Amino acid sequence: MTPADLAARLGIPSGPLFFPVTAYGPDGAVDLDTYRTHVRRGVEAGAAAVFACCGTGEFHALTPEEFEACVRAAVEATGGRVPVVAGAGYGTALAVRYARLAEAAGADGLLALPPYLVIAGQEGLLRHYREIAAATALPVIVYQRDNAVFTPENVVELARTRGIVGLKDGLGDLDLMQRIVSAVRSEVPGDFLYFNGLPTAEQTQLAYRAVGVPLYSSAVFCFAPEIALAFHEALESGDRATVDRLLDGFYRPFVELRAQGRGYAVALVKAGVRLRGLDVGEVRPPLHEPGEDHVKRLAQIIERGYALLEEGK
Repeated sequence: MTPADLAARLGIPSGPLFFPVTAYGPDGAVDLDTYRTHVRRGVEAGAAAVFACCGTGEFHALTPEEFEACVRAAVEATGGRVPVVAGAGYGTALAVRYARLAEAAGADGLLALPPYLVIAGQEGLLRHYREIAAATALPVIVYQRDNAVFTPENVVELARTRGIVGLKDGLGDLDLMQRIVSAVRSEVPGDFLYFNGLPTAEQTQLAYRAVGVPLYSSAVFCFAPEIALAFHEALESGDRATVDRLLDGFYRPFVELRAQGRGYAVALVKAGVRLRGLDVGEVRPPLHEPGEDHVKRLAQIIERGYALLEEGK
């Protein structure tokens, strides 16, 4: 199949992309029942796709057995209503193993995370992602961030690779993204998917849309789906007043709070899910929980966000 065929198979519609947190019980073990509830609620709230066991889902903290069980639970909870994309990462051999586990669990696609620890050259990165793509029949989205940053020429090669259908950007270099989009558009026929994968991507999505990146992940959707949906609808319809109201009154304060602690892109989201009534447990080490004052501030920001929705009615 061509990249366009695989992208169509993945079938991600327009809408917030849901990256569920992974639920743990009081003993620290994965709580699959709570996880299913979390995923099911997200789908029922209007998620366009479920990205299971990725960054927000603490991929780094899961054993292969836990990973497969969580992906399978996400597939069960979605019931085929939206695609399920699973993370795959570490070194090439382990990334291939996780890719095959995801396929066996019923996932519809893969988000290929950066390789573990090493800083590789472009040739090695290309080989790494090609081996992941060759390992299964699942369409692969490559995640650009940290130690996996590509030249436009190398993204063209990724786009030409059988099985690779898109690029998620967590770097935030808009000049580079514009050159990537332009190079792929010029050199590779068909549709190639682009995603804004920065933490709290709503904060930068106006800029990303302008360079041709229409899709974005939404961590806020985990704990405040109504706010995430309202923002997405306003963005799509050109309702700049609502976009600006939510950016100024909710998203900017949330981003500023997120910047107060390392690992808060996950830990703060998980705290938000608990504040909204679903006990998904704490983050696993090496991440740590937000301080009590930060959790109180988060509760205030969430309350303010919902008040802004009422003001806009």
